[in-house]
Amino acid sequence: MEPGNDTQLLEFLLLGLAEDPELQLLIFGVFLCMYLVTVLGNLLIILATISDSRLHTPMYFFLSNLSFVDICFTSTTIPKMLVNIQTQNKAITYAGCITQIHFFVFFAGLDIFLLTVMAYDRFVAICHPLHYMVIMNYRICGLLVLVSWVVSVSYALLQSLMILRLSFCTDLEIPHFFCELNQVVQRACSDTFLNEVAIYFAAVFLGGGPLTGILYSYCKIVSSICAISSAQGKYKAFSTCASHLSVVSLFYGTTLGVYLSSAVTQNSHSTATASVMYTVVTPMLNPFIYSLRNKDIKSALRRLLGTTSRAESLASCIQPFDDFSFHRF
Repeated sequence: MEPGNDTQLLEFLLLGLAEDPELQLLIFGVFLCMYLVTVLGNLLIILATISDSRLHTPMYFFLSNLSFVDICFTSTTIPKMLVNIQTQNKAITYAGCITQIHFFVFFAGLDIFLLTVMAYDRFVAICHPLHYMVIMNYRICGLLVLVSWVVSVSYALLQSLMILRLSFCTDLEIPHFFCELNQVVQRACSDTFLNEVAIYFAAVFLGGGPLTGILYSYCKIVSSICAISSAQGKYKAFSTCASHLSVVSLFYGTTLGVYLSSAVTQNSHSTATASVMYTVVTPMLNPFIYSLRNKDIKSALRRLLGTTSRAESLASCIQPFDDFSFHRF
């Protein structure tokens, strides 16, 4: 295939995580379970925050947005991977690959910005508690989420358009389970200088910038907590941000670990395996981290599941009477 061939006929091959058929079957089962747990767990968080009026606060508003983004983030990669394993077909079309890159970059960026916004929310709540509801009003919360969406969409669109300018030759095998941006750029046979500049720019400003904001917020939070005299007050203040700090550490720790190790080892297969941590494991664990360490979420989930159970019980009790009435008349 020559450079600049018709992209409508172009296909990439996603090599996945393993070649062994038996191992692929195991991977299919594990990833299907992880995907279902991720969707169900994050969906329960969203329903709990919507159904319980006591959770209609800025912190839980951002949390429900994060849960929605986590569902979308995993849905950009895992379903395609499961279909490929099931059908024994590793191909993904050029258009499908560009689409996957766009949404993966978009939701990954949105995840980062929402974690940053949540860090700012905790900073205001602990460092400026008396002005919290004034600063974090509904208008500001909506504006912060909107800006996060706009910046993420703009960056994802930029990367997608820059991929479209590239030409591809014969090496169309991607040693990954999805169209990872760096891997696709490396498969191009045209000049990729601008693409690499855009990727490094994003790593520094869109990755490092939010991380700096998060670290600054937590430095101020730790300083404020240390100034509290009572041990109970310190524990209560720290417990309000412990879940978020755990999620941030997990997300950034796995992401930085994957890309730093890939820069050192240059082993594409190990990089693909390690990337499972931030693409699948982290979104799956987020609901557990927030629900296990948060009494408000746990009580809201109990009420939500209790209401659902009572509704199902009531429906099962009413059903025989409906059947009796139908047969009678």
